[in-house]
Amino acid sequence: MKSGFVNIIGNPNVGKSTLMNALVGENLSIITYKAQTTRHRIMGILNGDDFQMIFSDTPGIVNVANKLHEQMLGFINGALKDADVFLLVTEIGEKLKNEKVLEKIINSSIPVVLVLNKIDISSQQTVNQMTEYWQSIIPRAVIIPASAKEKFNIDKIRQTLYDFLPENPPYFPQDELTDKSMRFFASEIIREKILLNYDKEIPYSVEVAIDQYKEEPNIDRISAIIYVERESQKNIIIGKGGQMIKRVGIQARKDIEDFSGKHTYLSLFVKVKDNWRNSTKDLKFFGYDNK
Repeated sequence: MKSGFVNIIGNPNVGKSTLMNALVGENLSIITYKAQTTRHRIMGILNGDDFQMIFSDTPGIVNVANKLHEQMLGFINGALKDADVFLLVTEIGEKLKNEKVLEKIINSSIPVVLVLNKIDISSQQTVNQMTEYWQSIIPRAVIIPASAKEKFNIDKIRQTLYDFLPENPPYFPQDELTDKSMRFFASEIIREKILLNYDKEIPYSVEVAIDQYKEEPNIDRISAIIYVERESQKNIIIGKGGQMIKRVGIQARKDIEDFSGKHTYLSLFVKVKDNWRNSTKDLKFFGYDNK
């Protein structure tokens, strides 16, 4: 039996979450066109007859501007320590933004599978150039051009990762898909809809907490609080006559029902937590605690 941890690392918005969802076959990580969509470390488990592949989707590597970014970088540093295989995801034309993270990968003995993502919007010449560049930076890396969005070369990535997995008994039960709860995925789905429906700073100032998740035989009743940093942001989230928050609620409820397979009653509320992204106490409340 082969079993191991495949930790996904890369810049924001290079397709890490899209790739993990494609590899696992389930939409576990939220995906938008905006950077910093993933804030937590999210695990997806792929089980086969003779293997268990445990993927870990990490936040994109960012320059630290607040305590939230520090916590996100902490998730990345944790992933650098406990991986059996690094799945380094890069976008054609981009280099890794954090030199310290790159140095740790280069100096490690852990196998590296490097995915050149989004080749569907690139030329073969550029793909060849980037392959040569990365091979010179990380000689031990197995480099695979791919398109996570178009699901091109997903099977090849999966097979290459399988070859690197160590011999181990499974870490999780064979029917387990992730280490996160339905409460977590409900909050992430709501946050995804906020990322998609609002512009500028608003989505990055928002965090979602599930206040109540009540499971009944025929319906789940969820009460969620959308936290913002300022009163003006609260008004924008709600929108004129409550139209914006109503739109978010309708979209989120549909996706939660698709994910859980049950009818859902969703209530959304908006509260202000001043400067929560720089509050250690608030970040711990929201589950950002690397200790």
